[in-house]
Amino acid sequence: MRWIVRGDIDGFFGLAIDNLVQLLLIDALSRGVLGFPADLVYGRILPGAAISILVGNVAYALQARRLAARTGRTDVCALPYGINTVSLFAHVFLVMLPAKMLATAAGAADPARVAWQAGLFATLCSGIIELAAAPVAERVRRATPRAALLSTLAGIALSFISLGFLYRTFARPLVGLTTLAIVMLTYFGRVRFRGRIPGGVLAVALGTLLAWLTGIAPVGDTPSGAALHIPVPVFGDLAAAIRGGHLWPYFSVIVAMGLFNVLGSLQNIESAEAAGDSYETRRSLTINGLGSVAAALFGSAYPTTIYIGHPGWKALGARAGYSILNGAFVTAICLTGTLAWIAWAIPIDAGMAIVLWIGMMIVAQAFDAIPRGHTPAVVVGLLPGIGAWGALLAKNGLRAAGLGGPAGPFTDALIGEFQKNDTWIAGAFALEQGFLFTAMVLSATVVGVIERRWTSAAAWCAVAALLSATGLMHSYQWTFADTALKLAPAWPFVFGYAAMAILFFTARWTTEEGGGH
Repeated sequence: MRWIVRGDIDGFFGLAIDNLVQLLLIDALSRGVLGFPADLVYGRILPGAAISILVGNVAYALQARRLAARTGRTDVCALPYGINTVSLFAHVFLVMLPAKMLATAAGAADPARVAWQAGLFATLCSGIIELAAAPVAERVRRATPRAALLSTLAGIALSFISLGFLYRTFARPLVGLTTLAIVMLTYFGRVRFRGRIPGGVLAVALGTLLAWLTGIAPVGDTPSGAALHIPVPVFGDLAAAIRGGHLWPYFSVIVAMGLFNVLGSLQNIESAEAAGDSYETRRSLTINGLGSVAAALFGSAYPTTIYIGHPGWKALGARAGYSILNGAFVTAICLTGTLAWIAWAIPIDAGMAIVLWIGMMIVAQAFDAIPRGHTPAVVVGLLPGIGAWGALLAKNGLRAAGLGGPAGPFTDALIGEFQKNDTWIAGAFALEQGFLFTAMVLSATVVGVIERRWTSAAAWCAVAALLSATGLMHSYQWTFADTALKLAPAWPFVFGYAAMAILFFTARWTTEEGGGH
């Protein structure tokens, strides 16, 4: 298999845009929400992120080439890799921002640095959890129905990716619909433009041109000059984080997010196998864990993960080269400070059609790569992700209306106000917490019921009851402007799932043929 093929160019543009979005979020949230100084963001966090992404991208490219050599195939696609959006937001709003507020209340000399150190520790723990889970994760993957793993990813792809970018497409239709048409021609129509111009390149180039002509670009003020930032280890700050005592109140969130990353990685490995590329779970998780450890050691407060979207990149024709190109691109813009210039010149709108297509491909795969009789399980597995996205929209709406601050914090009173309009927002907030677990468990349960494996269905409900008892599912607490995971038993859900387990376990004696019509 060649290092670079034509499809790697399109794959690179899609993955690079996805990574670029995460880097832009890091820049905006770190400086805007957390108040980090620019020299901390550009001199420590982004260089640390570059190290972690480069290490992972190169490792997964080599892994793909080994698989190609072992199987004699030339169509092997490397696992996509980058910074996890969900973990990014969790580290900002559930770890670093509370740590900064706690440090401020305690009279710390530099609360922003304390917050950054808490993020470093959270990222280090995320990597360690993934490394610890690597030896046993394959057993979990093999015990879980494919419909459960793929539908969970599809729920995220449909809501957080596809619908989110669909809104943006129709908010700016000239750029959005024009680039979407190019993507449809290239990837759905399977045609190519004359001159052998890659569809992804054309979409981004034309989208950028239209963005400049319509006033969408440039974005913000003209950046200052670029400068070289060499990554350096931050062992002292990690040690200070452990000694300082400012982050232990959020350790439960750190553990929960580490487990979340493990689960997401398993689902993405299963998605790759469904697309024809069978990667060893242990090795893949080990690479992922080492990437997050490297991020923490060199200053990044954001963990890395195996990305959603392998079937989409594979369908683009991407192989191993797109991963190498992405690693080089991210490293270059993070170490030279040119991220600000890219964000200024190329708005996200120029490449969002590619990401939208990736989301659609993930949803399609969830239906294509499973037994036809399991499609109801996929539908059930989609719902928690859509529900979690709905909860996010509701909270964004509340914040847009001026709530979510010291003068109007989120409280239980909101639940009653929503219910006046027959919106059961308490259910949405409960569903949001641990929704990946919820989606997987419900989908696996439905597979058991479809196949009339009553013990299996009951066992999955028992797992749900256990997860609810530990607080990893459905247990939430209020913050000023959000709802956060609360590692305390969600007893109503414990009893509800236990009742389901009893009903399914006894179904062999209490039911007979002929129902459902």
